[in-house]
Amino acid sequence: MSNAALRVLLVTGEGTTLPALASASAFGPFEIHASDDLDAAMVRLGSEHYDAIVVAVKTVDARKLLQWPALSQATSEPALIVLTTDEPGAELATQLVRKGVQDVLPTSIDAVDALPRAVRLAIERKGQDKLTRKAYATDLMTGLPNQSQLVEHVNQLIALREREPAPMALLVIRVEGLASAEAKFGAESANVLRRKIAVRLRVGVRASDVVASVGPDSFAVLLPRFQDPQDADRVAAKLAAALQPPFAMSGGEAAVSVAHGIAHYPADGKDAITLLRRGSGLAASAQAVGGTGYANRPGTAAND
Repeated sequence: MSNAALRVLLVTGEGTTLPALASASAFGPFEIHASDDLDAAMVRLGSEHYDAIVVAVKTVDARKLLQWPALSQATSEPALIVLTTDEPGAELATQLVRKGVQDVLPTSIDAVDALPRAVRLAIERKGQDKLTRKAYATDLMTGLPNQSQLVEHVNQLIALREREPAPMALLVIRVEGLASAEAKFGAESANVLRRKIAVRLRVGVRASDVVASVGPDSFAVLLPRFQDPQDADRVAAKLAAALQPPFAMSGGEAAVSVAHGIAHYPADGKDAITLLRRGSGLAASAQAVGGTGYANRPGTAAND
């Protein structure tokens, strides 16, 4: 095991306590940071790197994590572990895992080194998952480049920019409404909706721009060159408008709302991970605008 301290963010909700996570545990060492709630944790994620995030919530509040604006960001780089005060049930635990959560455990675990062991193993699993995903250049669900491919492409472009300076921006788009579509139409329909969103985003940008999938509810658009810094804002507005018309689904229609964040190179960062973290943080904290869910009207799935 590496001797480098693993950065862990502990988030405790009201009425919850965390089992011991000793910084000098045999499964560490850990560099422990703390946040009082999810809002404070979301702010930290916009500017800081963590190897793992441990969130303790009341079981009745665990479902709210599925709607947490920073969920994609919290599962993209770190390993996210959720602790609940009681057994959350198979359905909720499965939903959380499908959204990228590494493990769902009770706050009552009290065996020696139980939480440190869970954190360490979650970090290791996350690392293996990243290596596996890196072996594939695309997100199989949408056909778009995945996060690893996007990061590699951005870093290659930055290396070029060091010799030929030019403005560049990374736009991160957070989509709300996928959970509503899944609840109404089923899990496979939510996957279809993601593919339709990907198509509209790809159609809405230039051939030289790169659209990537960076989370269950998040996409990124690399704008490699533009004339005016405001061009990135105009692209963001154009794409938000493109996602406003409801999506035809089998059995009805689904509408989504979007929030975005823009990270500019070099002002907001000089490497891909920093730019992505900045854009994701801004998208997570921004108010989503647009659709309000789904319209339960008969419809036929269309080729968006």
